[in-house]
Amino acid sequence: MARAKHRQRVTFKATPQQVKVPASVANIGPGFDSLALALDLRDVYVAQILDDEVFDIDVTGEGADDVARDKKNLVIKAMYQGFEYFGGKPAGIALRQLNEIPHGRGFGSSAAAIVGGLALARSLVLNGNQLMDDHDLLALATDIEGHPDNVAAAIFGGATISWVELRMAVATGTAVNFPVAKEISALVLIPEQMLSTSKARKVLPENISFADAAFNISRSSLLVHALKERPDLLFPATEDKLHQNHRREFMPASMALVDKLRGAGVAATISGAGPTVLVLHTGDSHEREEIIKAAGTQFSPRDIEIATTGVESSSI
Repeated sequence: MARAKHRQRVTFKATPQQVKVPASVANIGPGFDSLALALDLRDVYVAQILDDEVFDIDVTGEGADDVARDKKNLVIKAMYQGFEYFGGKPAGIALRQLNEIPHGRGFGSSAAAIVGGLALARSLVLNGNQLMDDHDLLALATDIEGHPDNVAAAIFGGATISWVELRMAVATGTAVNFPVAKEISALVLIPEQMLSTSKARKVLPENISFADAAFNISRSSLLVHALKERPDLLFPATEDKLHQNHRREFMPASMALVDKLRGAGVAATISGAGPTVLVLHTGDSHEREEIIKAAGTQFSPRDIEIATTGVESSSI
């Protein structure tokens, strides 16, 4: 668990603060719970400190009807985790939440809310950026999310490698990021179906074979190189034997599409826990259209640029 670095009188800013948080795709095939990619599809959150003990919350966009308007709101919960880190909390908060990231489809929507809430708390505290750097933010976000992959990509942008290590007997999420080769494009194929990450994780086995572990180690190592310098290796680099097949029963259409595309030599994977299908390619418009045609009418195609930056904060 991340601990507060500083215990001092907390001074809150009176002006509203805004953050924009990118979507993220975890795993990218073989990099289970370790590799992730930020996508330039961003939720936007604006918050202001209130003197009264009230939560004034307005939510629009993706999944708005299912988002809590009280202290159970994930952005609000993350904000208060952030305020606790600084050693104080405000009486109330006004929050405006515009969701662009689809919920329950493997785009890290919960990670965006967590990172957005923590970044808002940091922005609303005087000298917050000096008291909480991005690695502190990652440690806090990992505490809330439970694993660092999506939150790391949302914080740092680009592609990220994340892990949990013990520091002074405390498990702490940490990460490094690197830029993705400019010729790589992301195409997502989004089904109507939703799938919760918790449900998708429950079907994973407790033990795996040594051969499968070695297979994924080789592919995830290769994937880092492919993303940075060798896009021609994306197809073998996105092979997986750890998690996708175990989740097939919850997203048969998505896995069938992955099988179909990979059978044609396309670097297709499940996006995070699914059920969206992610395609990384360097092809022309003709190849893109062929991929979309293969997906059929069950999936909505969308080109999303890889985000070169992570969470962005500003005063408004």
